[in-house]
Amino acid sequence: MSGLAGRRVLVTGASGTFGRHLCAAFTAAGARVVGIDRQPGTVAVDRDPGDGGGVPVLGCDLTDPAAVAPTVAAAVDRLGGLDLLVNNAGVGGPAPAELPPDEVVRQQLEVNLLAAWRTTAAALPALEAARGRVVFVASRMALLPLPLAAAYGVSKRALVAYADALRHEVGSHVGVSVVYPSMVASPIHDSTADAGLSLNGVSRPEPVAGVVAAILHAATARRAPRDVATTRRGRLELALARHAPRLADRLVRRTVSARLAAGDLDAAPLAAGMRRRHRAG
Repeated sequence: MSGLAGRRVLVTGASGTFGRHLCAAFTAAGARVVGIDRQPGTVAVDRDPGDGGGVPVLGCDLTDPAAVAPTVAAAVDRLGGLDLLVNNAGVGGPAPAELPPDEVVRQQLEVNLLAAWRTTAAALPALEAARGRVVFVASRMALLPLPLAAAYGVSKRALVAYADALRHEVGSHVGVSVVYPSMVASPIHDSTADAGLSLNGVSRPEPVAGVVAAILHAATARRAPRDVATTRRGRLELALARHAPRLADRLVRRTVSARLAAGDLDAAPLAAGMRRRHRAG
């Protein structure tokens, strides 16, 4: 897949922050795109008005096992095949590891891991027929987990493990890549901020454009890259997490301790355990 002109692309989470930009970028590169999101509709893109509007989005709850395969089949039928699947749909939210898993945890595991698994399984026959590719949008937190966000880190690390297993099974016929964004300003962080657990000062924001560029690189490189960081700093962080995990842990602990000492988490009920242990010494 050295280019995107004429390629048939399916993007999940198409109406979200990354999804909208991906639909626009793939369309601008000449690809034919269909999206999937919870609500049907259209993603507006810059294109010839005579083309009939933006990218069509098929409505589907990707956490509903019975709904995924028919929706993917409808998308493949509409495209006339499939060259690229971008598993972009995802949700976040605060979830301390010391507390029992609740509905927030279940939803993140369902959307971030199982929905991508279901979608990929449904799309694989078409991808194999086209010798296509699948790109998973993971997170830097898959390798550099943060406290009070256990569900997100666990779901994204599990997504990477799924991608690695899938590569062993289908990699001779379907390229499998994982992209690792850091924090990008989007509504996915709203619930975390509302809980008094803002990532400001913990994770450095990066532009959406860099994430989109990384995904396009994964889609068009001569050989599907295994892991793709979205920034130079991201490459360093991924290398640190893999080759010096104890140092990475110390850096995270130092940052979090500084936030606790500064009182940044005083208004966060979910951080009560961390505050108590920090004050106890």
